[in-house]
Formats: sequence, structure tokens, C-alpha cells
Amino acid sequence: MHIIPTHINYYHLCHRKVWLFANGINMEHTSDTVAEGKLIGENSYPQRAEKYTELELEGAKIDYYDAKNKVVHEVKKSDKVEHAHIAQVKYYLYLLDKAGITGASGIIEYPKLRETQKVTFEESDKAEIERWSQDILRIVESETCPPLLNKPICKRCSYFDFCYSSEI
Repeated sequence: MHIIPTHINYYHLCHRKVWLFANGINMEHTSDTVAEGKLIGENSYPQRAEKYTELELEGAKIDYYDAKNKVVHEVKKSDKVEHAHIAQVKYYLYLLDKAGITGASGIIEYPKLRETQKVTFEESDKAEIERWSQDILRIVESETCPPLLNKPICKRCSYFDFCYSSEI
């Protein structure tokens, strides 16, 4: 299996979500929250596609890469799960570093909040990302799906109906 940034993001949210996604159960197409986030990403910076490059590395697609300044731009709807967003951008930076593009950084943009979060890549991040990747492989190769988290974040998850369909 090939780890992609979505796996990294989901890993930091819910191991069940990463297992379901990696095993072909994809619920994003049914989620209004995901659709709203996609619209925000597509419409917040209409001139961006002309200014920045789309870059594909090892199956990961960086939508907005400023090659001149070596900056990955990632647009998100909300900062509610910022730790997962940071991990995803660090993974992009890790892939750039592996491809020989050193010294890159990232910016997570929250247009609705009018806020940004700078993300840097440290040498120590490599070992951490490799540990995440090994743990993701362990999770997705398991015969059984991880248990429900049953946390407030679950209510806004695209997998909510799937996970809670048998709950009373």
C-alpha cells in the first residue's frame, strides 16, 4: 500500500476512518461538510491556479505549490482539527524533501477565519512521519476495523452514518 496525505490526515483524526478509507469505503462524496470545504478551496483564491503550480509526488497531489519560494499552500475550511492539517502539510514537505526539494515550508490557509498557520519541516519530523506511516500500514492491514471513537468530532465526520448506523 502507498501512503498518501489523506491517510496521514485521517490517521490524526480517527484510526477507524483511515482503515475504512484505505479499505475502499469512501464516504466523502456524501458529505455536505466535505462539499463546503471543497467549494471554499476552489473559490477563495481564484487567481491562485495561474500563480502556483500543481505538483504530484509519490501519488500525492499538492494543489498549490509556489516553486519560486518553495511554499506549499493548503486551504482548509476550519481550524477545528488543525493538528491533522499540520501533519498533512508536514507530509507534503517530507515528500518534497525526499524528492530533493529541501527547505520548503507550508502555509495552511483558513479563508473563512481569515487566518493562516505556518508549517515548517524539521529533521526530526522525518522519523515521526515514518513512524506514522508504519502505524498506518499496521492499522489498514489489520483484519478488523478499529473501534468507534465516539467523540464530538464524530458528528461532523463524513463516516458518521456508516459508523453509527447500528447505534440506538
